[in-house]
Amino acid sequence: MSSNQSCNNDSNRWPKCMNEPLPLIPIYTHCRSLSPSNPNHKFRPIRSNMPSSSSSSSSSSSSISIVSKCTVFPYQPSSLNSVKLKLSVSDLPMLSCHYIQKGVLLSSPPYSLSDFVSFLNLSLSATLSHFPPLAGRFSTDADGYVYILCNDAGVEFIEAKAKHLTLHALLSPLDLPVYFKDFFYFDRTISYSGHSNPLLAVQVTELADGVFVGCTVNHAVTDGTSFWHFFNTFAEICKGTKKISNSPDFSRNTVFNSPVALKFPEGGPVVTFNGDEPLRERIFHFTRDSILKLKLRANINNQVTGRKPVNGFYDAGKILRKQGNDSWKTVDGNNGTNNEGNITSVLENLIKMNVPSRTAEISSFQSLCAHLWRSVTRARKLDESKTTTFRMAVNCRHRLNPRMDPYYFGNAIQSIPTVAPVGELLSNDLRWCADLLHKNVVTHDDATVRRGIADWESQPRLFPLGNSDGASITMGSSPRFPMYDNDFGWGRPIAVRSGKANKFDGKISAFPGREGNGNVDLEIVLSPETMAGLERDPDFMQYVSTPV
Repeated sequence: MSSNQSCNNDSNRWPKCMNEPLPLIPIYTHCRSLSPSNPNHKFRPIRSNMPSSSSSSSSSSSSISIVSKCTVFPYQPSSLNSVKLKLSVSDLPMLSCHYIQKGVLLSSPPYSLSDFVSFLNLSLSATLSHFPPLAGRFSTDADGYVYILCNDAGVEFIEAKAKHLTLHALLSPLDLPVYFKDFFYFDRTISYSGHSNPLLAVQVTELADGVFVGCTVNHAVTDGTSFWHFFNTFAEICKGTKKISNSPDFSRNTVFNSPVALKFPEGGPVVTFNGDEPLRERIFHFTRDSILKLKLRANINNQVTGRKPVNGFYDAGKILRKQGNDSWKTVDGNNGTNNEGNITSVLENLIKMNVPSRTAEISSFQSLCAHLWRSVTRARKLDESKTTTFRMAVNCRHRLNPRMDPYYFGNAIQSIPTVAPVGELLSNDLRWCADLLHKNVVTHDDATVRRGIADWESQPRLFPLGNSDGASITMGSSPRFPMYDNDFGWGRPIAVRSGKANKFDGKISAFPGREGNGNVDLEIVLSPETMAGLERDPDFMQYVSTPV
């Protein structure tokens, strides 16, 4: 039987629902079955009881133990086997960044962990057939251009155990437990190392009452949009689909394709920030209702409210009480039966009635970012004359004309810096700050994207991650990413978490709340003294809630 036939027969046995019995397909046989159709594969031992020295969870770690490690290859030979994908203007700057590390916390599967691990391995192999660049390696030619060789060299798959850790312990409402850094492979590995290292690693860690699936992907290969496209497709295939929902677009005929090469120092680049500084990391949860209150503060002026701001902001509670007798639709469509929904609906309608257009409307996320920027700057106790920067990554796929394919696979992002003197940021109200962010975002159109590319081509450079002046904030990720849309067969994730990669004072990552409906989790990384100041700030903390 040919390898293709074997793949088809195996896929017919995949369960529609993971509650059904798993097909027990030996992983070693599965991996070796690729060799007849691709003789260039060099097979390594599939299982090893010895942890790799490059693993984020080495034998010196007391919190985790490596059970096995193997190299997983695409189920079918790459459709891009003879293609070299050139890194773009948006990819190249990421070569000095760490690999992206994101993962999901799940309840225990309804069958043995060994079956789950085997099935993840098989599903990962099938997913790589749809995403062949992830199974490749980097190559730099004589002219200095960096390419992805889609050579099916394989990815790393690790099984680990941390049976002493419970879901409850990992879902601390305060600082994030340090254990999460051990749930990811290639800990703080530079993306440039993709010339020799795999571009992807998946680690599944068994807990006392659950599992964590951690995914580590080279940042010069994917941005957040592409990362979650891959990860959710992986879960989709694991659940038994025979046809994926959205195929990736690997074309490189975009404005980001440039004739300019980026020169690197001997031995490759290094990270642009200090990865060893003392930091605290905590997730703050904001409900849709709280965010809409911030949005109201950011959008409605004195003339609308008929009130003057108090301490730089409007009293949303008084406005709500003033509107309390109005008949509004609640979120679920019922009149007045749900007080929280009623408040949310009042807020939404106040904004709609008093903002002249959608273009003029400061968004919920911009309002939240402005609130965060002012609060962190206040907690840092900076000199009023100092300049503070809020840096936000934006997806350019829909900003170009013509638009890029929404499933373009690669980086298609640019960084928007917004600057302000500390004194002005804190003496003005939330609306003033949010308006700065809003104007920068809405004006980042096709022409702005192209100017940014031309500027980079005139001075090729790496992405400047970090907080060298002590006054910067970098917002990454997005609450619009479908982080909870993956289901490996027995339900959505309990939580989404990240590793240690690309963390520094002032690094913020925005996640959608698990409940959806406009809730947002902010993963905030700050110096210990700044975090303590933020936690003591009543204006900041009044909008923070405990997640459901």
